Amino acid sequence: MALALYVIAGELSGDAHGAGMLRALAAMHPELEIHGAGGPEMREVSGGKVRDWVEDAAVMGLWEVLKRYGWFKQRFDEMLAEVRALRPKLLVLVDYPGFNLRFAAAVRKELPDTRIIYYISPQVWAWNKGRLPKMARLLDEMLCLFPFEQPIFEGAGLKTTFVGHPLVDELESERAGEPREDDLVALLPGSREREVARLFPMMLESARRLALNHPDLRFEASGASAKLTDLMQGMVVAAKLGDRVLVRQGGAHDLMQRAACGVVASGTATLEAAYFGLPYCLVYKVAWPTYLVARAVVKIEHIGLINILAGGRVVEEFIQTEAEPFQVERSLSRFLDDDAHREETRRQLLATAAKLGGPGAHLRAASAISKWLGP
Repeated sequence: MALALYVIAGELSGDAHGAGMLRALAAMHPELEIHGAGGPEMREVSGGKVRDWVEDAAVMGLWEVLKRYGWFKQRFDEMLAEVRALRPKLLVLVDYPGFNLRFAAAVRKELPDTRIIYYISPQVWAWNKGRLPKMARLLDEMLCLFPFEQPIFEGAGLKTTFVGHPLVDELESERAGEPREDDLVALLPGSREREVARLFPMMLESARRLALNHPDLRFEASGASAKLTDLMQGMVVAAKLGDRVLVRQGGAHDLMQRAACGVVASGTATLEAAYFGLPYCLVYKVAWPTYLVARAVVKIEHIGLINILAGGRVVEEFIQTEAEPFQVERSLSRFLDDDAHREETRRQLLATAAKLGGPGAHLRAASAISKWLGP
C-alpha cells in the first residue's frame, strides 16, 4: 500500500503555509502520495492530487457560511469519501478550524487508525477554551506558531510542538537594510475591501491633522491588489490629499522598513511591522454585530497579536469608536516628536517579534509530521 497523506487548507494563507511544509516533507519522503484540498500552491506540490478550492472556500463570517451550508456540506461529504477510499496514514489539517475540526471528528470516528495532525493551531485560547478537551481527544499532535500556545494545548493533554511562524522566512528574505525616512508615515489599512473602506478614510483624516503640525511630513499607503489600490487612490483624491499621500500597489514590507512610524490594521500585518521594527499603533473596526459577538466570546486582554505575544501592551490598540483620527494623530505625533519613545517601541517590537522563532518553520513542521510517517 502506498504511503499516503490527506491534507486540507481553506484559505490562501493556509495554502502557502501548507505548500511550504509539504515541499519539505516530500523531500524527506519522495514516495509519499499527497491528496486533499487546498489552493494552487498545494496542488502544484502534490502533482495535481490536491484539489484547488480556496477561492470558493475562503468565506468569512457566520452568516456567509450559513448561506452556503449546502455547498460546504457537499464538499465535506466528498472529501470524507476520498479519505475513506484512500485510508491515509496521516490527515494534516492546516488552520481553517470551522471546517477542519468537524472533519477531524468525522475521520476519527470512521478511521481510528489514521493519525491526525493540526498545523497552525486555531486560536481557541482566545475564543473558546472549552473546546480544548475535545481537540485533545480528536488530534494526535498540534503544531503551533506561537510559543505561548504550547502550554495551553499541552495543559489539555494534547501533544504539542512549537515550530515557529513561517512568516519569518518570507520576511527575512525581504529585509532591505535601508535607512528610515524620518518624514515618512505608513498607512496600512489591511488587505480586505471592507477593512479598507472602514479604516482608510479615518487614516487619511489622521494624516491631514498630522500635516498641520508637521508640514514636511509625507504619507504612503500600500494596496494589497490592483482593485484596492484604485479604491484607495480614489479616497485620497476625494480627501484632496493627492499632493501628500502616495498609494502604491504592493510593497508593504518595503514601506514598513522605510517609514518612521505608521498606523496598521489589526491582523498579520501587525506581526510583519513588528518584525521590521516599525513603531505603530493598531486600529480595528468591524460591523457592530460582529464586534458584539466577538466581545461575548473572546477572553483575552489584547487583540493585537504582538501584544498577546509580548504578554502586555507594546503598541496602542484603538478599537471600534476609539479608531478615530484624534487618537491616531496623537499616537503618531508622539512617535514623531519623542525620539526616545519611538526607539524604545522599536526595541520592544523587535524583541517580541524574535519570539516567533528563527527561519525554518516549514522544515520544523515537516520534521514533526515525518515522525508519524515512520523511517
